[in-house]
Amino acid sequence: MAAAAAQARVQEAVEGAVQALERDRIRAMQGAMFRCSARCCEDGAASMQEVQRCLERCHAPLARAQALVTAELERFQDRLSRCTLHCNDEATDALAAGAAEGRVRGQLEACLATCGDDHLRLVPAMAKKMEDGLAALQQ
Repeated sequence: MAAAAAQARVQEAVEGAVQALERDRIRAMQGAMFRCSARCCEDGAASMQEVQRCLERCHAPLARAQALVTAELERFQDRLSRCTLHCNDEATDALAAGAAEGRVRGQLEACLATCGDDHLRLVPAMAKKMEDGLAALQQ
């Protein structure tokens, strides 16, 4: 149960960080993109290709922001997955060495809970890195 609780805490912390970024940074970028896109479409003298290029230019900052957030979240998930795999490997090795299943299950649970707790401590730094990256994109 400790592992499931740790997983829930990590998920809640990551979701909170992403929601704060969306509210504080991404929404403003979305608004700017839509206003920019509307100006592109209002240019009656522009050709279809010019309007398309204009729309692409308007969308580029938001696309970079989304890519930055996605990449950071993927790195975090990869680290957490590697930790979890390490725990599973240790449990498999212990069972193969003849350890009692109940004991191994307890060790696995404790290892997984430690992974969750360790990664929970990484969330603020990850959120700061994303915040700084988004701030740099807006300059």
